[in-house]
Amino acid sequence: MQHTQKPMKGIFTIVCLGLIILGCSEKNNKPNVKSLLVEQLKNTHTNQEWFVPTKKAIEGITLEQSNWKDSTENHSIGELVSHLIFWNEMNLKAFKGEKVAEFKGDNKETFKKNNGQDWENATRKLDSIQTEWEKLTENATDEQISEWNVEIANMTAHTAYHTGQIMYIRKRNGWWK
Repeated sequence: MQHTQKPMKGIFTIVCLGLIILGCSEKNNKPNVKSLLVEQLKNTHTNQEWFVPTKKAIEGITLEQSNWKDSTENHSIGELVSHLIFWNEMNLKAFKGEKVAEFKGDNKETFKKNNGQDWENATRKLDSIQTEWEKLTENATDEQISEWNVEIANMTAHTAYHTGQIMYIRKRNGWWK
């Protein structure tokens, strides 16, 4: 009986050591650049983490509210959405390899006032552009991520910045719950 206990103890010890080593080994759960970019794209679009995302920030805004401006040169909500559509779509087309004419105009031209059906179309278009960015980034090659990571990160910061302006207008006017 003693002869069977020694091999069993040895096997048991080896199995236990193996399990301890496996349990202590570092798992590769570190986020990579792609996953961080996708997370930021989703956070600026639909996922409320540290700040209100654009989809929620513009939800329920009427045409009249979208065009409201204070007495300064500040932009309206509609103008901010127009501006986000312009730049996010321009980058999207370039990312997809579509020919994009170089913008030689004044950035002020990208802030357009809405009228009639334009506001509803604008909210749908921004949502569509942001959704497409998320999907394309999730499926992007390492080469695309390497080439575009800074631009995508800057675009999400730009979107968050203007969404903050939208939230300021809503809160200032009592249009936020």
